[in-house]
Amino acid sequence: MMHPALQCAFTQRSALKVISGLNNFDAACVASVVRAAELGGATFVDIAADPELVAMARTLTALPICVSAVEPEKFVRSVAAGADLVEIGNFDSFYRQGRVFSAAEVLDLTIQTRSQLPQIALSVTVPHTLALDEQVQLATDLVQAGADMIQTEGGTSSRPIHPGTLGLIEKAAPTLAAASEISRSVDVPVLCASGLSSVTAPLAIAAGASGIGVGSAVNQLNSEVAMIAAVRSLVEALNSVPVRAH
Repeated sequence: MMHPALQCAFTQRSALKVISGLNNFDAACVASVVRAAELGGATFVDIAADPELVAMARTLTALPICVSAVEPEKFVRSVAAGADLVEIGNFDSFYRQGRVFSAAEVLDLTIQTRSQLPQIALSVTVPHTLALDEQVQLATDLVQAGADMIQTEGGTSSRPIHPGTLGLIEKAAPTLAAASEISRSVDVPVLCASGLSSVTAPLAIAAGASGIGVGSAVNQLNSEVAMIAAVRSLVEALNSVPVRAH
């Protein structure tokens, strides 16, 4: 069951998810990200699948709360604590540890999660380590297995060689390419994430995404005021895109 606010934002192709981090269990940091998302005008927040973090976030915001993990059993406890939707991913933090996820593993996690939580809205990240045609095939399989939305990624693999705006576009290229290919192949919302900025947010929508997910562009900032400003800048960038039926 999709949260009405999410459904509306996806329909308008203006959804903004602010991500605190799958492995970020620092309550103070997560609280700052959640408050910044609320005050900056984000659509929803994505936090680690931890019941205590969910309970805390629920006291800070009325925004839909997504929880991320790669262990389905963590989702059950987090949903009981008040999470509105679940996300298999985000995988970026695992790549730094040398762990990659195969298409078969992601599909299996999806099937397990859907069997344990048949009614919850389910988002699944497609690993950028797969070839683009394999990403498209996996996305199609995930939707058949019960995924309600697909998330793309790729920021950790891109190596921008230019500064400024050109560098920001280079960094976003892998996730934009995945969003373009996958959005043409599935009939569920595609959330473009990883490596995006206010410069490239409109490009994600133009590529076919229904919204964007942003983590380090917000959660790595050193003050809540800066986080709020970053979220507002992203909201403005998304709102600058003319709304057209996809």
